[in-house]
Amino acid sequence: MRSLLTLVCSAALLAAASAAELKVKITDPQSAAVAGAQVSLLAEHNAAVVEVQNTSGDGTAAFTGVTAGRYRLQVLAPGFSPANEHVSLPQDSVLTLKLEIATATEKVVVSATRSPVPEQDTAASVASLESPQLETMNSPSASDALRFLPGAVINTAGQRGGLASLFVRGGDSRYNKVIIDAVPVNDPGGTFDFGVIPLAEADRLEFVRGAQSTLYGSDAMTSVVQVFTRTGKTEVPELRFGADGGTFDTAHGYTALSGARNRFDYNVFADQFNTNGQGVNDDYSNSLQGANLGIALTHRALLRFRTRHSNSRTGVQSEWSFNGQPLMPPDLDQKARQNNFLASAELTVAGPSRWRHRLSGFEYNHKRTNQDSIMEAGRVSPAFGNIDFPFHAVANINRAGFEYQGDYDERAWARTTIGYKFEDENGFVGDLNSPPLTHGLRRNHDVYGQQMLTLRRLSLFAGARFVHNETFGDKAIPRVAVGLEALRGGQFFSGTRLHFSYATGIKEPRLEESFASGPFVIPNLHLKAEEARAFEAGVQQSLLGGEYGLSATYYHNAFHNQIDFATNPTTFVGQYVNVNKSIAHGAELEFHGRPLTRLSIDGAYNYASTQILEAPFAFDPLVSAGRALLRRPKHSGSLLFAYLGSRWGGNLGGSFVGRRLDSDFLGFGINHAAGYARVDLGAWYAINSRVTAYANVENALNRHYEEVVGFPALHANFRAGMRFRIGGE
Repeated sequence: MRSLLTLVCSAALLAAASAAELKVKITDPQSAAVAGAQVSLLAEHNAAVVEVQNTSGDGTAAFTGVTAGRYRLQVLAPGFSPANEHVSLPQDSVLTLKLEIATATEKVVVSATRSPVPEQDTAASVASLESPQLETMNSPSASDALRFLPGAVINTAGQRGGLASLFVRGGDSRYNKVIIDAVPVNDPGGTFDFGVIPLAEADRLEFVRGAQSTLYGSDAMTSVVQVFTRTGKTEVPELRFGADGGTFDTAHGYTALSGARNRFDYNVFADQFNTNGQGVNDDYSNSLQGANLGIALTHRALLRFRTRHSNSRTGVQSEWSFNGQPLMPPDLDQKARQNNFLASAELTVAGPSRWRHRLSGFEYNHKRTNQDSIMEAGRVSPAFGNIDFPFHAVANINRAGFEYQGDYDERAWARTTIGYKFEDENGFVGDLNSPPLTHGLRRNHDVYGQQMLTLRRLSLFAGARFVHNETFGDKAIPRVAVGLEALRGGQFFSGTRLHFSYATGIKEPRLEESFASGPFVIPNLHLKAEEARAFEAGVQQSLLGGEYGLSATYYHNAFHNQIDFATNPTTFVGQYVNVNKSIAHGAELEFHGRPLTRLSIDGAYNYASTQILEAPFAFDPLVSAGRALLRRPKHSGSLLFAYLGSRWGGNLGGSFVGRRLDSDFLGFGINHAAGYARVDLGAWYAINSRVTAYANVENALNRHYEEVVGFPALHANFRAGMRFRIGGE
């Protein structure tokens, strides 16, 4: 017995002696901490995953109880190039790894797979804007930044604060899933306004094109847009603040306090934007407050809380000037207001072993009102006479729920993702001048899974989602994608990759479509989901060692079960039904280059051909079967040059949109919107390490154009200011 006890104690001591600890710190090229990087510890001989950690706010990750020996570290951080490092354990000191700025073809992204993956391995069409680019653009709203991403077509109804919609691959403006800090912010049924969403303290904006409902559920019919708020990084607290102003009495001020110390990181910020606009009733103001707080509960568990609140007020001129023809005076009293609040709490746990778990709870409250109180005599149309009727349209919508996501890394080349999501959608919509308001309530459940394999030259993705929606019932949503490195090439032609995917997408009905009731509307509680069948195939050619990249993608989308309003011509009573069908197909061409470490060039051209197949209840010949879909240009594109130096930086961006079908719907006979080109400029200069001067010019060529017929866009406008930094490292 004594000898057995001695043997057990000796084995325990030997195991303890052979156990090692590894602490890693991940930094960017300027030696600032990188939070949220995925650090994988792999066995050197067979690439088996030993453990996976995410870096905390100070950029650190710790591996404990690991057997001494040789390993490989793999680091994937969004916006950077992948990093690999061989290590021997035990290590006596902290291992610091400095990431490199991504080349044109190897940037790490998150949204395509819900976890960090090199873009070239996703078999998807992905684009992003990083914090330095967003800071140089200094865009007042998300719509002004999105227009420079491949495949994005932005239509803004008027000027600052006007309703801004996103059209992707011929889809409807409600076919985009929008997520801010892990919170879905669409109205139920997809409606979303990009024109009043500030990008203050945004660390990254990612944009995935194609049907993505397998991973993101309802509304992700043609794209996913995701915004991430920056975290605190410096051990010494850092205070950033500044202000700018310019034409049209524009004034903008902001401040943020951030840092990371021991187990805590924080970023608390506020932003205020005001402008009077260029005409009557054209004022706009937006105030934003937010926070991103993290605490490392253990070296394996991180709790993060994020919140944003914005309050906007917009003067609405409504339709009045059509392709340069002022056919009626602008509305003098219509106002639109929004009050938005979101919050999320997210617990991430690494382990045991190859597992990573994420449990999040979220809430989004959206209040919107659009009010016109006075009937103005001059606003008269040929078809309807005076159109300036008083109204008081409101929406009060709340989305809340929780989600679990688990990732299991079988090998460095194999990952399984599983998840479950519950969401409560509750809202009131309608007109206070015409009661009653519509009340809708849905409680939805989703389960999903995806298998990813990256085998040498081949990337395979297969996934499915099962949705139980209280409106349309049960629905299965599959997706398969394949990426293949067809040619590895040499120094000039540095690799040719092919990618293919087939997916389905869904969009649930809006609350007013399912639940509306009244003397002339019958609710339809059994509306089906709108659906898409999406196919894409593309080729990507890397040049000069990945410093340049060319890609071409063909897509084909078939939309069916689209919802329209059917009215009885005798009783004028109707309800929403699934009757419409349409198709869209086209091509996207992209060029990305990084001729210098700090200089990037991104260009895109988009061709889209659309057609309405069935629309039996069309109220206008322009939206009847056989016609192209409104506001989807056949030709569009963008070009963005960005230089981000140590002392100065700047960007030159152009967006180009061709002629497209549109309608005034008032009887003036306007049936198209003219094409336009818009050029934006931005620049900054660091006077010293604490003070930076900057300036921005939008619509620098002073083009007169309309993104939506009847709503003239803002003329050339200029803003300049200073920002300051106190503290930090």
